[in-house]
Amino acid sequence: MAAPQESVPQPQAGTARTARRPELDVIRLVVVIGLVFFHAALVFDTRDDYYVKNATTTEATTWIAGLCVVWAMPALFLIAGLGSWHSIRSRGAGGFARERLLRLGVPLVVATLTILPLPPWLRLKAADPGYDESYPRFLLRFFDVHLSLTDLPFVVRGEHFESGHLWFVVLLLAFSLVLAPLVAWLPADRMARVLDAAAGAMARRGVVLLPALPLAVIGALLGMEESFAGWSRWAYLVFFLYGFALAADDRFRAAMRRDAVPAAIAGIALFAAAGVALDTAGGDPFTDLTLPAAVARVLFATAGWCWLVAILGLLDRPRPAAPPASDSPGVYAYLGLAALPLYVLHQPIVVAMAYVVVQWQIPAPLKYVVIVAASFAIMFVVYEFGVRRTRPTRLLFGVRG
Repeated sequence: MAAPQESVPQPQAGTARTARRPELDVIRLVVVIGLVFFHAALVFDTRDDYYVKNATTTEATTWIAGLCVVWAMPALFLIAGLGSWHSIRSRGAGGFARERLLRLGVPLVVATLTILPLPPWLRLKAADPGYDESYPRFLLRFFDVHLSLTDLPFVVRGEHFESGHLWFVVLLLAFSLVLAPLVAWLPADRMARVLDAAAGAMARRGVVLLPALPLAVIGALLGMEESFAGWSRWAYLVFFLYGFALAADDRFRAAMRRDAVPAAIAGIALFAAAGVALDTAGGDPFTDLTLPAAVARVLFATAGWCWLVAILGLLDRPRPAAPPASDSPGVYAYLGLAALPLYVLHQPIVVAMAYVVVQWQIPAPLKYVVIVAASFAIMFVVYEFGVRRTRPTRLLFGVRG
């Protein structure tokens, strides 16, 4: 019996464009670059248990961090879902899976074996001045691991092992490898009818905000995972699938443009309410199943979707025709190719710089500036001279081309 043809439902004529959306590249770059500022701020945050902490901390960073958490990582998963639609259309489900294994799986393995253990080792050194275990000896304990299915899709477990900031890559790879066979085996005509019906419903004002409901249910029942930037891993799966669906029909995109302003107003109000509710819920508002904690998480999840609708809708505006491409790539193209390697590199570098700088006798704001500036400098030097210039290193860090 022949296997079903690898396909995705084709868009209705005139309803889906294949032109590149530059605002999505901008959002992705803003998030990746912003993670350096975000993680450097956690060094000075009172509430977060970051790898390295400054002697004096402040709660002011909590709300600033919340402004990033509510939309940034969800945006990366949604944009990845959008890209998956176009990738599957051009490569087929099998080709898409192979491409994801190369572009995400290879950097995941390389980074895990090389730079991932550095932050937890520096955590031990920062917490105990008497800790003198060498890095090679710590690696033996870090990689003392076994396989376990109790925390899917994180199947490698160990007393000292952690996925660290690479949790994003693990989840995105797992979601992609689940999506590929689903697309290959689900009837394309049935998918097309469902997506067409959903896109048609977007003609009514406000309907584009209804996808917040599944996210709110996940937040209320499954809680928020602090290790994954304050969202449940299954909420990220929903964002990823939403992105895949949104790419299918421009009526979704038009609805976001139309309702961007009310979504922004609602998102700001809901975020403020969620902040107050999380602060006053008592216990552990991220995981407790009490009514105040559940309500707080519902407000947060709903705010997150409203923020995404607002950001995508407000940035999606007509633009003049782009000038002819030149042979030498500009800064924008350079950063676009660098997004994944910079993400993989950033946290060990930030933690290493923080470990050094927090020991200096200078004001905390100046420490923050030094950590951020030095981290960016090292990141781009490593990317330029250690990743970008040879084909093997580009492959190892997931750079296209």
